[in-house]
Amino acid sequence: MLMKLDENWLFTSKGDNRGYIQPQALQELWFHTGTSCNLRCPFCLEGSKPGDDRLEFITREDAKLFIDEAVELGVNKLSFTGGEPFVNPQFISILDYALNFKPCLVLTNATEPLMNQFAAVIPFKNKPNALSFRISLDHPDPEKHDESRGKGNFKKALDTLGRLHREGFGVSIARLMLSGEDSAAVDKAYTHFFRAAGVPTDITIIKFPDFLKPGSIPEVPEITESCMTDYLSAQQRDDFMCNFSKMIVKQDGKCGVYACTLVDDDSDYNLGSTLQESMSVRVMLKHHRCYSCFACGASCSE
Repeated sequence: MLMKLDENWLFTSKGDNRGYIQPQALQELWFHTGTSCNLRCPFCLEGSKPGDDRLEFITREDAKLFIDEAVELGVNKLSFTGGEPFVNPQFISILDYALNFKPCLVLTNATEPLMNQFAAVIPFKNKPNALSFRISLDHPDPEKHDESRGKGNFKKALDTLGRLHREGFGVSIARLMLSGEDSAAVDKAYTHFFRAAGVPTDITIIKFPDFLKPGSIPEVPEITESCMTDYLSAQQRDDFMCNFSKMIVKQDGKCGVYACTLVDDDSDYNLGSTLQESMSVRVMLKHHRCYSCFACGASCSE
């Protein structure tokens, strides 16, 4: 079903039918916990920093409403991103509720906010559903990582990675993907650090290209309807996150359901106030980050 009717949403600048994804099912629901963060990384795709409120803190009651609806719709997984989720004062309470229903994934920088609440996290290993963490380790080089995230933060994140694994939580890492890199070689360069932390050397590594800062409008090829069928298979189209996931975002005191984790800087991707409503909206691929998914197959899921 197509619900938005403005030309910029439907057509490219040349008047071609814009490429789109028609969502099929809600498998994963993401929550943006807020853009406030304890770090100030210059490349942050959310523009997060201490005290930032571009996206507001979600509350336990906000999350509960959408978790309950998602469970009714058959969701398989609940995931949380930021900012830094553990900066949100209600995040522990939100996780406590969510883990009663579905497995949960938390994206974190694994520094002081999580370290300071580690004692509150440990009991979650006894919840009905599993809790996993994806930790940001931008480069397999502590100095390069710390250039953006602050001196000593590679070691903090690596130590926290090991602690979480020893407590029985699932762990993975996220890293930056540089243009022209030998991805297999870069991934392999983490092996020494994984061994030092006491985690399996084959843990999942999610790689992300540079998505640029919120509000950026780079020149990228526009995705037409024919691009989606000429260059991608049906399976590749199904793998787009907007086919099977949504993200809850809070702005101006209200929660909205966005098409995916990468487009919260464009209000056109606010697809409604309920999950049921949002699932009927055809997602047009006009955001520059949609091109990253088209060209690289990038996904925030694992």
